[in-house]
Amino acid sequence: MLAGVVVFLVATNVVAHFTGHWAGIVAVPLAAVLLVAATRLAGLRWREMGLSRSELRAGVPYAVAAVVVVFAVVSVAVAIPATRQFFLSDRYDSASEAALAALVVIPLQTVLPEELLFRGILQGTLARLFGVRATLGLGALAFGLWHISSSLGLTSGNAGLSGVLGSGTLGQVAGILGAVVATAAAGLVLGWLRYRADSLLAPIALHWALNAIGAIGAAVAWQLPS
Repeated sequence: MLAGVVVFLVATNVVAHFTGHWAGIVAVPLAAVLLVAATRLAGLRWREMGLSRSELRAGVPYAVAAVVVVFAVVSVAVAIPATRQFFLSDRYDSASEAALAALVVIPLQTVLPEELLFRGILQGTLARLFGVRATLGLGALAFGLWHISSSLGLTSGNAGLSGVLGSGTLGQVAGILGAVVATAAAGLVLGWLRYRADSLLAPIALHWALNAIGAIGAAVAWQLPS
């Protein structure tokens, strides 16, 4: 089952980032639905994905805490001029675009499908074969590599990053490597939270908070003096 899951993830990543516009929008959400159905038929249980009723209830306190902590950290980072520049992403220079992303695009196109794929299906599948450390480490590595495609041209669209790393080839490579390391670290935290809370709801909440509150923070940052 593990080999099939990995091949499916690689194929999904290629379709999402190197095909047409609409394929890029629907590929990951559709892949999550299909892979949940396929692995359920192959014997992966809701409990192994962190989606049983008792596990979802257990994740509520962790979910609330994650959102509160991220909101506090982003608020402080946006308020400080030295760190505010790193929120100046062209993608969220409009408040309406940031709100749409935070409430619709990020949860439906990114957070829910990625958490189902990685902390639900992949982590549940890995846990059948490996111990906790190997499961979390391999899951984090996979999550980092998953973001190579989406980080192409990262520095060209972020004033803070291009100012530090430059917008040339070396800057772009540094941006990609940085994105892989950062998302692998995030994957490790999300995987640990999934394990610690024994619920997929906890990493879903943290993932959403990091992306969505970050998008709102970017919109706010553009309105403040540099």
